[in-house]
Amino acid sequence: MASPVEQFKLKPLVPIEIGGLDLSYTNSALFMTLAVVAAGVFLTQSMRGRHLVPNRWQSMAELSYEFIANMVREQVGSDGRPYFPFIFALFMFILLGNLLGMVPYSYTFTSQIIVTFAMAIAVFLGVTLIAIIKHGVHFLTFFFPSGAPIYMAPLLIPIEILSYLSRPISLSVRLFANMMAGHTMMKVFGSFVVALGVFGVAPMVVLVALTGFEILVAVLQAYVFTILTCIYLRDALHLHH
Repeated sequence: MASPVEQFKLKPLVPIEIGGLDLSYTNSALFMTLAVVAAGVFLTQSMRGRHLVPNRWQSMAELSYEFIANMVREQVGSDGRPYFPFIFALFMFILLGNLLGMVPYSYTFTSQIIVTFAMAIAVFLGVTLIAIIKHGVHFLTFFFPSGAPIYMAPLLIPIEILSYLSRPISLSVRLFANMMAGHTMMKVFGSFVVALGVFGVAPMVVLVALTGFEILVAVLQAYVFTILTCIYLRDALHLHH
């Protein structure tokens, strides 16, 4: 019986090596591509008709748009409007990556720490650059809470810097750990169902319930990653602390 973690193994589909560097097109890259294609097809096809009375697909596209637009408006404010396309694309990419991973025999690329960390570090570097461009040297005041006594600076500043630098780690690990843990549990209970045969009714019931729960987690984790991105962007634009 295959190990529950076997499903997370990277497998090269198109081997590519340049100068000793492995640039192979893997199963993870394939499902990233499928997530991008699925998002593009979903949005373009659902909005092509532009019906006065929206059909099911158009309604879903409009709800997705409004959901993220409201999130940006509430969390960042009007200054966040130029960054809406990136945040919306990030949400759709993670959401579809999580949901595609629920399809049997598929691959969940958000269960790879290198993928989630790459997204998290991109967000971290992006908002830090925005803060520096917008505020210049004044950005450094973010690491010393307003109203704190000056004699606390030697203690508070290192703590605030460490907390700030840990953002990409916590952001990436949260998504990676939730997706990996959920799919591992599903694999374990699925193995029980196969091993027990006709006596596997109880594990089957748990597996069905777990599948529904994992779909909820897939949506929730995309939401959490996106709203934290909005919060970090708000901090960068307004230096709220």
